[in-house]
Amino acid sequence: MKDSRTHQPDFGLLMLRIFLGSRLIYGVIDNIMSKSKMMEFSSFLESNHFVLPLQSAWLSVYAQFICGIMIILGWKLKWGAGIMVVNFLIALIFVHVRIGDSIEGMTPALSMLIISAALFLMGPGKYAIKQERQV
Repeated sequence: MKDSRTHQPDFGLLMLRIFLGSRLIYGVIDNIMSKSKMMEFSSFLESNHFVLPLQSAWLSVYAQFICGIMIILGWKLKWGAGIMVVNFLIALIFVHVRIGDSIEGMTPALSMLIISAALFLMGPGKYAIKQERQV
């Protein structure tokens, strides 16, 4: 029998959701608040040969912001986490791997990818605004 005082997977999921969602929001809030930061991100994407760099910048920034909120709340978590899996796969493949980045350089994006994938697979836990339907 598991000791309920030490075995708290739902609290662990909440901690992961708060960390990931907060980090997503923190990572893009400057792009939302400053047009010059958004343009800087767009230029970065252009230098990495992204198609429609300004639109890609807006899409990535607002996806991270909105999905960050969804993930913290546990609302539509599979959608939010799934979108972040795609976002960070793109970042890893089309930027980090393409430029031959070190594992240290890839770690922030890789961490976001792994935590997003884990939350996608595990669901939000019981401390969420709306539980995902169990299949």
